[in-house]
Amino acid sequence: MLTEFKNLPDNSRIWVYQANRKLSEQEVAEITEKTNEFLTKWTAHGAALEAALEIKYNRFIVIGLNQANASASGCSIDASVHFIQTLEKEYDIDLLDKMNVTFYSGEFIAYKPLAEFKKMAKDKSVSKNTVVFNNLVNTKAEYLENWEVPAKESWHSRFLS
Repeated sequence: MLTEFKNLPDNSRIWVYQANRKLSEQEVAEITEKTNEFLTKWTAHGAALEAALEIKYNRFIVIGLNQANASASGCSIDASVHFIQTLEKEYDIDLLDKMNVTFYSGEFIAYKPLAEFKKMAKDKSVSKNTVVFNNLVNTKAEYLENWEVPAKESWHSRFLS
């Protein structure tokens, strides 16, 4: 069952998928339509899941799930991952590789492999104050409060001196 992202309670579960490139407006429109269609039919053990989509900065696909009515099961999570994999193939994008870092470089959003981010930290090209996207957030409240944070407040801090 599809709902608006803003209507999800703060304790809703969140999955953040970062694209390895900026999506075009047309791609965002198509991905929004396909994802909303998927979420409308998404179920766990036959129960409709109350879910929502938000696409941020033409780069992040954020799926939220209100677990008060029904929680995602292993099968329903597998179905969502399979759906994300179909988007990856169709749009030639990488959404599931967690070994990449997305961060602000000035006013622009940069996407780098973790090894390159570590090198940038060593070379002082990024600092503890560089704003990173912490895609490990688990709830809507964490997403709203701790998704875009200085690296010193995220798991990225281990690479910065």
